[in-house]
Amino acid sequence: MAGLSKRDKLKKLFQNPYRIVIFNDLNLHIIKQIRFNARTLVLGLVGAVVTIIIGVTILIAFTPLREYIPGYPSGEFRQRLIQNSLITDSLEEKISLYDRYFHDVRAMLSGENSLDTVVRRDSIVRPNLNALKRVNQDSLFKDELDQEQFNFGTGSTRKSGLASMLFFPPLKGMVTGKQDLSSGHYGVDVVAKQNSRISSALDGTVILSDWTMETGYVIVIQHEQNIITCYKHNAELLKKQGDKVKAGEVIAIMGNTGKETTGPHLHFELWVNGSPTNPEDYISF
Repeated sequence: MAGLSKRDKLKKLFQNPYRIVIFNDLNLHIIKQIRFNARTLVLGLVGAVVTIIIGVTILIAFTPLREYIPGYPSGEFRQRLIQNSLITDSLEEKISLYDRYFHDVRAMLSGENSLDTVVRRDSIVRPNLNALKRVNQDSLFKDELDQEQFNFGTGSTRKSGLASMLFFPPLKGMVTGKQDLSSGHYGVDVVAKQNSRISSALDGTVILSDWTMETGYVIVIQHEQNIITCYKHNAELLKKQGDKVKAGEVIAIMGNTGKETTGPHLHFELWVNGSPTNPEDYISF
């Protein structure tokens, strides 16, 4: 019975009418009166809440007022996020290229380069060797090099690629070992007089100057246009990693170091875009 009594009270609460009266306190004149019951009050409150939610959603979605909501990013902040995302994608691409580059360098030193990426000899555009003059004097070569670089920079018939580059012979001597990609011999072997000087083929930066078990004292130089030259089996290295060198500058002394050597000589490799290229196509030793 007690439970039934409570239910009846709740039913009467929703059914009984109520009235809110606003009147003047001085003359008791009624200004406004509102009639309602509990049911209409609840429905009114629910409608007000829904209206508020819809209004706030519209403000957040379609007006600039959303930027003043705590925790919501501003337009400038979102633009920075987009820019950072683009920069991150660019950095990832560069890191991938650098990883491949260093992988190619390691492969070059260890002789593990895949033949799938090798530049075949018949696919190389041969330069006009008549345009490359043989010079015995370092000073004369530097003068000619300066003049050639000036002509290349101002001439209307400027060449492109390796054919436009003037290589300095790293060692004047006899080529006793040709390049043979099928056997993993990615460069040429050059024999000269004992203690002959070895020079840089182009301007560049030394990226490796160290000792390895297989190649002895080895020096590797990075040049422009993604060109790398490698000099192996030296008796002494005259440059260290990070040094800037000029074409024709002495970088090492010819030697007979490392397990893979059979006598005093220079093993010289020319790499372009991570693939071995025949040095004899561009250099007269």
